[in-house]
Amino acid sequence: MTTIKVAVVGASGESGQSIVNALLESTNPKFEVTALTRPQSLNKPVNAQLQSRGVKIVPADLRGPSEKLVEMLTGIDVVISAIYFNSLDDEYPLADAAKAAGVKRFVQSALMIVIPPRGVVSFRDKKEEILNYIQKIRLPYTYIDAGWWHQIMVPRLPSGRFDHIVSSAHGDIPIALDGNVRTALSDLRDVGRYVARIIADPRTLNKRVHVYNEVYTQNKVYEVVERLSGERLPRKYISDAEALAQVKNAREAYKQNPTDMRALGEWTTAQLLYSWGIRGDNTPEYAQFLGYLNGKELYPDFEYITFEDYVKEALEGKVKGVYQG
Repeated sequence: MTTIKVAVVGASGESGQSIVNALLESTNPKFEVTALTRPQSLNKPVNAQLQSRGVKIVPADLRGPSEKLVEMLTGIDVVISAIYFNSLDDEYPLADAAKAAGVKRFVQSALMIVIPPRGVVSFRDKKEEILNYIQKIRLPYTYIDAGWWHQIMVPRLPSGRFDHIVSSAHGDIPIALDGNVRTALSDLRDVGRYVARIIADPRTLNKRVHVYNEVYTQNKVYEVVERLSGERLPRKYISDAEALAQVKNAREAYKQNPTDMRALGEWTTAQLLYSWGIRGDNTPEYAQFLGYLNGKELYPDFEYITFEDYVKEALEGKVKGVYQG
């Protein structure tokens, strides 16, 4: 049986945990997982938990001597970056080391909604620059986008029953335009399972891949939540002009204090809402236009978690939230 050796950067983050879980649960192929962690984070409880599950924990300074990083990656088949979006520049030395070590596939930190390569969401511009660099050095790659998560799409309930899963950053997202803009959704738990399929698939080498579960509108989201919860949700709408003003104001606030992570988060959230909610970028059709392979065509047998199933689990208290910090 084939065993694929995978190194994951950012294994303790939301996307990283989903990916590691899926890799460890896979039986065909099997994956041998190494987590590269910052030296100062080596003794954190999350790394001890990963180690107890069979993950090899290796301290790695991505900005340190390149020879050490190359040595760590020698023998690794696939490098997956699930790095924090404000630290994307660290992927340059990581890519250089992967190339020097003979890594067979590099998955950069994408795993997001479909966004135009430049000019709409600032960090997407940076991701495209990194992809261009990966292509320049001829490092084999796969670029993966995986939908807007159920975990950040579900609205807050008046009763407070969703307060334990709804983050402060995403719990009060307004309804864009008339609520009929379509967006591709996925469950965070499925993201890692998609990644496990993709990195073992020769068809996806040197390609962009779009995976998702279902396509919803915000109106449909509200209809499902109201029907299953029995509660009436208040509706707050945002226009095109208001959304653009929100992006501009949040950008100015961040520029005035670029060390304020809350300001960065608000600017990023405003940009993302404008992309998927106003422009309607996050759809299978737009992904196809941009040249992505379609996950539905690649993996027609994939059994995913529906949005209705997620809402039912949330109402029963069976799921946890994301970005609670």
